[in-house]
Amino acid sequence: MIMRRQDGYELSTDPDRIDVGLVHHWLSTDAFWAIGRSKETVEKSVAASLNFGVYEPGGRQAGYARVVTDLVTFAWLCDVYVSPDHRGRGLGAWLATAVRDHLAPYRLKRLLLTTKDAHGLYAQVGFVPVYDPEGMMMMSFENDPV
Repeated sequence: MIMRRQDGYELSTDPDRIDVGLVHHWLSTDAFWAIGRSKETVEKSVAASLNFGVYEPGGRQAGYARVVTDLVTFAWLCDVYVSPDHRGRGLGAWLATAVRDHLAPYRLKRLLLTTKDAHGLYAQVGFVPVYDPEGMMMMSFENDPV
């Protein structure tokens, strides 16, 4: 899938366009949920996910998101990131909207995400708080469950 905005930004699901080194840099140094994440972990997660890249008019990657999914019943949107140089242009909402629209034909039962500070952005796209948070459980294999 390729989408283009009038301002020249492009969004693509082509995994070969993902700059894994750049995504690793962003996540491991600037994304609070992934600080210190190893390059090997990023490489493996990219390889096992549905990836969405945002590219500036010159072609350099400006944003990223990935979806972990079976494409039948469930998906988890994660690692949504827009480079600081490109923030404030609506790219995060555009990226989340593209993910939603790309997954809509699969008629999944649920698309989940977790966010610490972007509730308003995701609400614009249609996400709502979990209606039964007591029913959700998790397991962490790390010291920090975040």
